[in-house]
Amino acid sequence: MPTHFERAVVVLAAGAGTRMKSDRQKTLHEIGGRSLLSHSLHAAAGVHPEHLVAVVGHQRDQVAPAVKQIAEQMHVEIRQAVQEEQNGTGHAVQVGLSAIPDFDGTVVVTNGDVPLLTPETLQALVEKHEQERAAVTVLSLEFDNPTGYGRIIRGEAGDVLEIVEEKDATEEQRKVREVNSGVFAFDAAVLRNALERVTPDNAQGEFYITDVLGIARGDGLRVTAFTAPDARELAGVNDRVQLAEAGKELNRRLVEKAMRNGATVIDPATTWIGVEVEIGRDVVIHPNTQLWGSTVIGDGAHIGPDTTLTDMEVGARAKVVRTQGELGVIGEEATVGPFTYIRPGTELGARGKLGGFVEAKNAKIGEGSKVPHLTYIGDATVGKHSNIGASSVFANYDGINKHHTTIGDYCRTGSDTMFVAPVTIGDGAYTGAGTVVTEDVPPGALAIKEGRQRNIDGWVEERRPGTEAAEAAKAAKAGNNAKREG
Repeated sequence: MPTHFERAVVVLAAGAGTRMKSDRQKTLHEIGGRSLLSHSLHAAAGVHPEHLVAVVGHQRDQVAPAVKQIAEQMHVEIRQAVQEEQNGTGHAVQVGLSAIPDFDGTVVVTNGDVPLLTPETLQALVEKHEQERAAVTVLSLEFDNPTGYGRIIRGEAGDVLEIVEEKDATEEQRKVREVNSGVFAFDAAVLRNALERVTPDNAQGEFYITDVLGIARGDGLRVTAFTAPDARELAGVNDRVQLAEAGKELNRRLVEKAMRNGATVIDPATTWIGVEVEIGRDVVIHPNTQLWGSTVIGDGAHIGPDTTLTDMEVGARAKVVRTQGELGVIGEEATVGPFTYIRPGTELGARGKLGGFVEAKNAKIGEGSKVPHLTYIGDATVGKHSNIGASSVFANYDGINKHHTTIGDYCRTGSDTMFVAPVTIGDGAYTGAGTVVTEDVPPGALAIKEGRQRNIDGWVEERRPGTEAAEAAKAAKAGNNAKREG
C-alpha cells in the first residue's frame, strides 16, 4: 500500500431537514455568524484534501450558490454533486464519488449539519485510518447515556465488528457506551466496490453507508474506530432547539478562546462572539455585548456593556459603550457612546468622540474631533480637533439626492446648528447656536443666525381650526381677555 495517501472529503448536504420548519435549507441556518454548511466545509478543508465535494439535493437552488460563495471565501475548489432523489446516505456518498471518478486514496465522509466538528478531530481520524492501513475507520463517540444511537461493537483485538442500531441490539449490546457519529474514513477503492454491493434491504428502502462496514468485514478487510475527544463536536442540528444548543456551545468555545488569548470577559453567559472576530490582548468585554462578522478589537479596548458591533474595526484602548455599529472604524483611544448608532462608512479618528445619542453615517471624523451628543452626522467630512455642538443636524438629503458637508480643522460649531449640504466650513471657523448654514463659511469666520423673532398671531386657529391646539389657544386668549377686563 502507498506510504502517502491523497485525501478527499465528501460533505453530505442534500437532506430536506423538515424538522427545522423553514423555507431555508437546513444546512444554511447559522451559528456564530457562519452557516452550518460553512462550518462543515471549513472543518473538511482543515485536513488539506486534494478534493472537496459537497453533495447537494433538496433546495439546491439555495445550497448550490451558497457552496460557491463559501468556496470563494475560503479560496478553495469545492466540487458539487447533485443527488436528484434522496435515497439514503450510501447513495449520497456514491453521488459524491461521481465528482471525483479517478480518485484513489482516503475518502472522508462527513455531514453538513455537524457545525461543531473541528479540523483537528477530522485530522486525527484520517491519521489513525492511514497509519493502521484500515479499509474503514469510524469516528465514534462515548456517551454516559447512549440511548438512540447505533452501538459500536468491537472484537477482542479492538477492531469494529459491526454497528448495531438500538432497536436491533441485545440487552448486553445496549450497555455499550461507544456509538456511531456518522463520520467515516474509507479506502476509496473499498468504498466504491462496497457501494456497488449495498442493497436497500431495510424498512426505508434506502442505501445506508453503514452497510459498507459489513461488506468490508465480509471481504476480510480491517474496520477500526477512532473515538472523538469531545462528544459535543458531533452534535447534529435537526431543529431550532438543537440549532440554539449548537450555537451556545460554539460561543462557549469562542469566548473561552478570547479569554485564553488575553481578553477579560466580564460575563461569558451574555457575551456573543462570531467565528471571524479578532480580539486583542487586555481587551475588556462587558456584559450583553455581541461581536459579529469580521470585527477586529484592538489591544486594551473596552467594549460594552449593551453593545453590538458587526464588521467594525476598533482601535487600541478605545472605549465603546452601549453602541450599535456596522461597517465602520473607531480609532485608537476614541470614545463612543452611550446610545450611539454607527452606520456603514463611518470612520472616527484617533482620540475622537461620538457621544450619547449620536447617529453617524458615511462620515469621516478626524483625529481628536468630537461629536458629543444628540446629533445626526451623515455624508460629512470633519477635520482634526473640531467640535460639533449638541443637537446639530447634517441635512444631507434634498428629497432626491444626497449631498456632502465638509468641516475643516479646529472648527467650533454651536449647539443646534443645521448644516444644509452641500456646504463647507473653513478651518478655524465658528457657527453660533441655532444657525442654519446654507452657504460656505470662510476660514476663521463666524456664521450666525440674523433677524429678529416674528410671531404671527392667530395662525393656529386660522390654519388648524378644530384641533386641540386651536381650542387650547382660544381658551387661553379668552382667559387673558377676562383678566384684562377684570
